[in-house]
Amino acid sequence: MAETVREDRFGAVTVLASMHGGAFPYGNTVVVTGPDGHLVVDPSLEIDHDPVGADAVMISHAHEDHIAGLQYFDGAVYAHDADVEDVRSLEVLLEGYGLTADERAAVAADIGDTFRLPPGFPDAGAVGDGHVFDLGDVTATVVHLPGHTAGHCGVLVEPTGFLYVADIDLTSFGPMYGDVGSSVDDYLASIARVRGIDARWYGTFHQKGVIDGAQDFRRRLADFEGVIHRREDRLLEFLDRPRTIAEIAAHRLVYRPHVELPFVDAVERRTAQLHLDRLIRHRQVADTGSRTFVRL
Repeated sequence: MAETVREDRFGAVTVLASMHGGAFPYGNTVVVTGPDGHLVVDPSLEIDHDPVGADAVMISHAHEDHIAGLQYFDGAVYAHDADVEDVRSLEVLLEGYGLTADERAAVAADIGDTFRLPPGFPDAGAVGDGHVFDLGDVTATVVHLPGHTAGHCGVLVEPTGFLYVADIDLTSFGPMYGDVGSSVDDYLASIARVRGIDARWYGTFHQKGVIDGAQDFRRRLADFEGVIHRREDRLLEFLDRPRTIAEIAAHRLVYRPHVELPFVDAVERRTAQLHLDRLIRHRQVADTGSRTFVRL
């Protein structure tokens, strides 16, 4: 494996921890080992060959940073059935970002330069919530946690008591739900689901790494969830008069004004639309009928 990866062990789980701090485009790869095999979850950009002879690879969701090292593995590949087509085809993955033609060209070029991915992994198989990878006296159970993407999943390793929550990553930046298949309500439901799972350790793909104990995890999770509500409050404040989606996107609910990346505008547009839909359902915002929105 790459020299930048550090091995941290938690019972049957080994985390190949990013020495770049796990910030995008890097991340923390999880390896689950039992007497009957090895399962790798989310091979990162820092994995430059198969370090464990994996029997299977589980992709938590179809984003380029989570499949970055997949090309170095020969074992069977799996993803949730709501995301598996995106793993099978890089073109389908790009379609899920809801980009304009110019944005798509720029994002595709950036992915090519950074990740150098093949066109896709067409043999990837589909699994659902509750699917169990039986590794002998160790099991890894798929936990469907939609919101970030439609098929975003965690993995619960037992009896170790390790819950991998993937991109429910507890960062101060907050939750990301800017894809076509994203959902604010699903994200909140997924946060509630992981809050209710007692584990000894909780692992994230980005930055925070492994959290020891449910109490600390739930405290961090509450702060993470709070970002969603603060974005909504900011949006309501901005809707003091009718505003278009373009105006809301330019106001920035997610990124700081100085951030210039090819996908930022698409994420801001989608995030704005998702929050507007939610606030309309809650009768806090009205659609004026002329492509503008205003708070009630």
